[in-house]
Amino acid sequence: MKFPKYHNADICKDQILSENKNKSGIYKWTNLINNKQYIGSSENLKIRFSQYFNVNHLHRYNNLYICRALLKHDYSNFSLEILEYCEPDKCLIREKHYISLYKPEYNIVQDPTLNPMSGRQHSEKTKQIMSDAAKERENSGCFKTGENNPNYGKKVKGSGSPSQAIEVTDIKNDTTITYDSMGEAARALNINISQISKYFSRNQKKPYKGQYTFRKVN
Repeated sequence: MKFPKYHNADICKDQILSENKNKSGIYKWTNLINNKQYIGSSENLKIRFSQYFNVNHLHRYNNLYICRALLKHDYSNFSLEILEYCEPDKCLIREKHYISLYKPEYNIVQDPTLNPMSGRQHSEKTKQIMSDAAKERENSGCFKTGENNPNYGKKVKGSGSPSQAIEVTDIKNDTTITYDSMGEAARALNINISQISKYFSRNQKKPYKGQYTFRKVN
């Protein structure tokens, strides 16, 4: 069975969303500039692709390689391919199959069948890459596509110690990044620094917004 391939994600945006309504399956992004790839899966492909086409969503999850790449290179320099449609309960196992097959450079997690925060560990090399990327974002101030965001790249005012390095864990996407300051973390997550300060002052145990946990780094 032949599955759709959209050679220009920008031009094909409407087609991508309409043709994948109420479908679940595995997809592959390919950067047409450097040929780097990303494999993903979703129980609702239309919703997932709508998120990718939302620049605010890309900024929110800019700790993910694929989100940063889409922001940097633009949709017009990416193709999107449906590798297969499958039942929702088969998505993760089939995603793992294609990750093993293609070895995509943009994928951080190599085995999506593992439960988040249980058994998934980043290599020291990956941790260093993620840390370097965070520092690069701090130095550059903003992404090319983020210039329309009036708060992006600006110092966030708030209480607490902005020079305190913290570790941010995204439990939904199983990524952990260490930021040099609370302000840097706040900008990366597009939240106010006071929210992070409150997290520590109240000694919260539950993840912020059900997704992020923070830990001070000595």
